Amino acid sequence: MTNYQFLNSYTFNNGMMLKNKIAMAPMTTMASFHNGMLTQDELDYYEARSGGPGMIITAVANVSDSGKGFEGELSVAHDNMIDGLTQLASVLKKNGSKAVLQIFHAGRKSTSKILRGEKTVSASAIAAEFPTNSETPRELTHEEIEQIISDFSEATRRAIIAGFDGIELHGANTYLLQQFYSEHSNRRNDEWGGSRDQRMTFALRVIEGVQKAIDTYATKPFLLGYRVSPEEVETPGIRLEDTLYFSEKIKDKIDYLHLSMGDYKRTSINNSDDKTPIIKHFTKTINGDIPLIGIGSVEHPEQADEVLELGADLVAIGREFLREPKWVQKVMTQDEASIRTQISPLDLDELRIPKVTQEYLKVAFRSVMHFTTDPDEYANYQNQLAPMEGIEKKM
Repeated sequence: MTNYQFLNSYTFNNGMMLKNKIAMAPMTTMASFHNGMLTQDELDYYEARSGGPGMIITAVANVSDSGKGFEGELSVAHDNMIDGLTQLASVLKKNGSKAVLQIFHAGRKSTSKILRGEKTVSASAIAAEFPTNSETPRELTHEEIEQIISDFSEATRRAIIAGFDGIELHGANTYLLQQFYSEHSNRRNDEWGGSRDQRMTFALRVIEGVQKAIDTYATKPFLLGYRVSPEEVETPGIRLEDTLYFSEKIKDKIDYLHLSMGDYKRTSINNSDDKTPIIKHFTKTINGDIPLIGIGSVEHPEQADEVLELGADLVAIGREFLREPKWVQKVMTQDEASIRTQISPLDLDELRIPKVTQEYLKVAFRSVMHFTTDPDEYANYQNQLAPMEGIEKKM
């Protein structure tokens, strides 16, 4: 069967067209050099997966040295990163996929060890609840906040120079953009905190700065995407209605909204009485004004179409692209029977997954990787947070 809806092309409001409605989701590789420069292992990994999805969103890149969240993280914080990023954009685009660079600042979701002795920073001096031994960050000053906003703009400029087709602001998974919006991590009483609207100020200023960089440097359509986590489990913290409100406020300022959750059938974690799939809530809020990217445990073609039937416009696939780099091509050629939904540890090299990434998958993501050597019992994230959503295990 090849008449799946996700195989149809899609055109954004700015005129950019995707050859299909599949996006490769951003996934941590931990494979960059210590200073954030690109490695050949990463290029090989992305080359093996290019050409199939209409759009490939990279693993996250930090916009500031203080924003590094883990070892082996890609960086877009300095001009000397541009050469490597240019290589990456070229690899992603050479077979017809659009290339989007995801950018972020980790905020308190880092450690002083990762920051080489520097203290972590956030909206307020409140430690994260997960992991339980999280360090208490230093509260950012007004001047430092303004600098980070500028860093996001400069990162966008570098992405444009490198040849990417867009950037995605990582406002999910409890990183700094989300930290400023959350009542848990933002206890400020100045212009950067307080009411729900005031806690949106940082994100709005980042979006504004990024858009100015696009207007200044881009000579062709360039995407500005934003990723959100629907809910937090902390109290106080972000609830579904808060993220829907936030999405309503930013939808006229961005080109797409990308959800972050472990299962596309997810309903509210905090409100067990709400049986409506989260995707449908966002579909109603977005109201077709911009595309919504749905995501979460999509492995089979039928599931991708189910995401669209729930109201999403595009479908992001993550872990399945680790197991099956040619997923889209196999669907298109009616070779679905050969699609791997399990992965053998003996095949990881053949799949061009970097060695350090292999170790990360075996530790932090083992329960969702479907290794053939493990019992046939896998974690289900329909009613709980997945590791990538802020409750990750450390290597």
